[in-house]
Amino acid sequence: MIPVVIDTNLFVASLHSGGGTSRAVLRLALGGRLKPLFGNALWLEYQDLLGRPVWGDATTAEERHNLLAALARQGRWVSVYYGWRPNLPDEGDNHLIELALAGGAQAIITHNLKDLRGGELRFENLRVLTPAQYLEELK
Repeated sequence: MIPVVIDTNLFVASLHSGGGTSRAVLRLALGGRLKPLFGNALWLEYQDLLGRPVWGDATTAEERHNLLAALARQGRWVSVYYGWRPNLPDEGDNHLIELALAGGAQAIITHNLKDLRGGELRFENLRVLTPAQYLEELK
């Protein structure tokens, strides 16, 4: 399985789209082809996200909780012991880089390329890709 960090915006987009690239990435993770990595900060974001009013009528609260639980069963918990602080434009995104480095992720899959690629530190082996870019690379 390929270790990846799945940003929360992809989780939201996957539930809003009937068959988009975000949903395709989530299906790969649920099917065991990808190994989502989780850390404290990302997990808290997911938990907070479940209660936000961003869902509309696309899913029920129970469906979202069940989906996150299924994703967690496929994933791996990573303890982040070292803070790299890449100084991203949004300080709240730094944890994604740290999680990816600590867990040996091949990529961070997100819709937020602008902020995640804007840090002062560069990591040559860590790619930040949209769901469409990631799926294209898998072909």
